[in-house]
Amino acid sequence: QVQLVESGGDLVQPGGSLRLSCAHPGFTFKGDVLAWFRQAPGKEREGVACISNTDGSTLYADSVKGRFTISRDSAKNMVYLQMNSLQPEDPAVYYCAADNILAYCSGDGTLYYYWGQGTQVTVSS
Repeated sequence: QVQLVESGGDLVQPGGSLRLSCAHPGFTFKGDVLAWFRQAPGKEREGVACISNTDGSTLYADSVKGRFTISRDSAKNMVYLQMNSLQPEDPAVYYCAADNILAYCSGDGTLYYYWGQGTQVTVSS
């Protein structure tokens, strides 16, 4: 059973930073894509960031560009989401997702087969 395990969610003040981590079982090959999505109460799931193992390309939602950075450590089977300048619109459950045939980044969550359970990010003063 393929498992993605997120960690790092927490309560942070507006303007603060947080790093989310996702442990995966080995999505390190060309063709694999790793991504972060989020879903706030009453809202649709939103693609936040993704990284392609095919060419290293990344894709970010407009709402997080310049504030969030996705990175990977293939040696440790980890993918990270560094979140800076957190804003009141950022709170959500953040999910790690992966797919081994997608090849290139997409913000469409229906294209990802593997998902984690999520980690809660709260932004409040």
